[in-house]
Amino acid sequence: MWKIQIMSRQLMPTDSELEILQLLWKNGSCSVKQIHEAISERREVGYTTVLKLMQIMAEKGICSRKLVGKLHLYEAKLPEQGVKRNKLKNVIDQVFEGSAMNLVMQTLGHYEASKEEIKELKILLEQMEKKN
Repeated sequence: MWKIQIMSRQLMPTDSELEILQLLWKNGSCSVKQIHEAISERREVGYTTVLKLMQIMAEKGICSRKLVGKLHLYEAKLPEQGVKRNKLKNVIDQVFEGSAMNLVMQTLGHYEASKEEIKELKILLEQMEKKN
């Protein structure tokens, strides 16, 4: 059991790794240059920093790297929904003491939902009530 927990922690991406993963999920295979350019639109970051981070991610098994001609292309190996689910579980456990309801209440109390989002939430609640 202990070994499995250590393994999952190693594959849990850091915030910087998650930023790169989101770009890989969105765009598919990318070069370091493409990732660097995308991140640079939002904040200042060095090319070599992005390169080193992506190399580390490949070593950790978070993404894969393949040589296409002279270009190294990286691709996400972790499933998007699995990573998001684990990150969310960590936030709920660490910040909201394990209460998903507290997360929802905090979010709805500080976020102005659109009419469409409120409608979707009502449908979700109705579906949950039918299950119980």
